[in-house]
Amino acid sequence: MPPENAKRPTIYDVAREAGVATSTVSRALSNPDRVNARTREHIVAVAERLGYSTNPLARALPSGRTQTLALFVSDITNPHFFGIIRGAEQQARAAGCTLIVGDTEESPDLESRNIERLGRSVDGFVIAASRMTDKAIKQLAAQHRLTLVSRQVGGVPNAIVDHVDGTRQIIEHLASLGHRSVVYLAGPRRSWLAGQRWRAVQPVARRFDMTAARLGPFPPAVHGGAAAADAALGSGATAAIAHNDLLAIGMLRRFAERGVRVPEDISVVGYDDIFGADFCSPPLTTLAGPFEEAGRVAVDLLLSMRDPVRNHPPRRDVVLPSHLATRSSTGQAPR
Repeated sequence: MPPENAKRPTIYDVAREAGVATSTVSRALSNPDRVNARTREHIVAVAERLGYSTNPLARALPSGRTQTLALFVSDITNPHFFGIIRGAEQQARAAGCTLIVGDTEESPDLESRNIERLGRSVDGFVIAASRMTDKAIKQLAAQHRLTLVSRQVGGVPNAIVDHVDGTRQIIEHLASLGHRSVVYLAGPRRSWLAGQRWRAVQPVARRFDMTAARLGPFPPAVHGGAAAADAALGSGATAAIAHNDLLAIGMLRRFAERGVRVPEDISVVGYDDIFGADFCSPPLTTLAGPFEEAGRVAVDLLLSMRDPVRNHPPRRDVVLPSHLATRSSTGQAPR
């Protein structure tokens, strides 16, 4: 092996040392069946002696594969994405692939630019909580292998946790506690889930003769909680459903600052069941789901696009079950 500070050997160095053409070295290392066994063994021995390692992108040229996948999340600081990332990484590793993770900072433009820039460097993309429009996603999916997490677009493979049924569980839980008014504190305008959840709130609330209002958008982070809490109090509702757990935790802090008791004065519910949701005061009632499994499924869907099985059309929409984690932030409606 060459010393660490030595210049990294190239394919040309291997060819010169082995006494063969560079094209022969390339075939021996990337498509060995096309090279005489004795020649191949000689080239491999020379490459190992020189410390030459092939570039995965260079190996991909004849096969069209890089064994690399990319996962983009809308906010890498949000603990909600930790499970998705872990599940995706586990599935990628099991398939012999490397996973690249990127943060798109809630920007649809950054999402699309990253996909266009890396299109030739990876075998496909998983986009979690995409902020792009349906049209933009469809256009990119027509050019690249692409799957989604926490987003549905017709014709694009996706994995989601069932937020529609989960929202029903939330409303039914609040109704059972005697609440007759609820406010939904919405997330970003571009959030597909924010729209889905609000559309799910309304019919179930009507079924229980509950009034329902939507306020926002609010930043889906702890710092957005103060404004959301003040808005919830101004609405007069006895129960508040936050777009995600970070927003809900920020609301709990604000209520504590203002001397508002939770759940005696107002009940609070979040989404995602992030790490720490049961540590806050009071512990947060929230919608939970198998988000690691969503990450694994999204990668599996992507790999099935790359390596389709004959007579077995790839899955498109995978909906995973959700369940309500009931804790102390919800209680009987105030009388």
